Amino acid sequence: MSAPKKVVLAYSGGLDTSIILKWLQTEYGCEVITFTADLGQGEELEPARAKAELMGASSIYIEDVREEFVRDFVFPMFRANAVYEGLYLLGTSIARPLISKRLVEIAEETGADAIAHGATGKGNDQVRFELAAYALNPDIKVIAPWREWDLSSRTKLIDFAEKNQIPIAKDKRGEAPFSVDANLLHTSSEGKELEDPAVDAPEYVYQRTVSPEDAPNEPEFIEIGFEKGDAVSINGVAMSPATVLTELNRLGGKHGIGRLDLVEGRFVGMKSRGIYETPGGTILLEAHRGIESITLDRGAAHLKDELMPKYAELIYNGFWFSPEREMMQAMIDKSQEHVTGIVRVKLYKGLSRTVGRWSDHSLYSEAHVTFEDDAGAYDQKDAAGFIQLNALRLKLLAARDRRLKK
Repeated sequence: MSAPKKVVLAYSGGLDTSIILKWLQTEYGCEVITFTADLGQGEELEPARAKAELMGASSIYIEDVREEFVRDFVFPMFRANAVYEGLYLLGTSIARPLISKRLVEIAEETGADAIAHGATGKGNDQVRFELAAYALNPDIKVIAPWREWDLSSRTKLIDFAEKNQIPIAKDKRGEAPFSVDANLLHTSSEGKELEDPAVDAPEYVYQRTVSPEDAPNEPEFIEIGFEKGDAVSINGVAMSPATVLTELNRLGGKHGIGRLDLVEGRFVGMKSRGIYETPGGTILLEAHRGIESITLDRGAAHLKDELMPKYAELIYNGFWFSPEREMMQAMIDKSQEHVTGIVRVKLYKGLSRTVGRWSDHSLYSEAHVTFEDDAGAYDQKDAAGFIQLNALRLKLLAARDRRLKK
């Protein structure tokens, strides 16, 4: 690959991406543009601007993309009830295609010939960033310094930073004992002292949720309104997508909801241990399944559940912009046409549980399921023929097997 002249860098303002900024300048002699996305990570982003200026970035983009993130990425994923390996709500995975999308767009706007990211060569994020970028611009150059440089240890990174006058932040425990990624959907903590899956994660790892044991001793009941599969209100108050998730995060965090200690299978082949907090997403998934239970036909619901693991895997592996994900999304969105109504959820000591649901689009018929007089809504004698027809092949199999045993 020829040396790039202008690079758009996904920039957090942290030590690693600051080192990358300087490394790109020194290694390639190129102009560096930084892009910092406000995905609701919960930290002030203006220091990133000041640091990028200090480091000599030629242009600095800091953008609030929270509404786009929830509306165009999180909500479509939750319409599918997507869960990876039965547990993970894909909080990191779903943010990467949006970041890549903006990197590619900024590169086109500024005439940059490459983009760069700070993902390591061991993880999933390198795959997600790059697959998304190539899907949007097949000619874009992607620079992944962790796969190129010889700064293979924390000591070498610190030495490089000191030699290049890069500010090195220290928190009250010195160097952070684990790595954190956060956005409006979740926090992800992994690495260092969390690497041994046999050791319980210390309480200070959790940033958005109180311990369930310390959560309020009284349950809280909330009502979430849905339209076509998306949450649009809480307790009767209409809210934008990002506002809905922000409020659900507050409620979930208060009640200790959404903690997960997971050992997952990375796309690159190894297993990794992560500590996740997804308070609002955990409530949202429960509520969405609650409204689907009365508005979605059994056949459609079961087909969705069959396809969901594949859909979740596509997102986890970085194929958000693939034709197969888009095909599945079209089917999923079709299934949500009548997923409209209200769900009442109980929040208590780390759990969210649907306790009520109602909708003008409901398929639930009390007349058909009642144990009392159904006034002729259902003729129970019809069940005999239904059973006999479904039993026919089983009877034929059993008759053959008995005949052969004689």
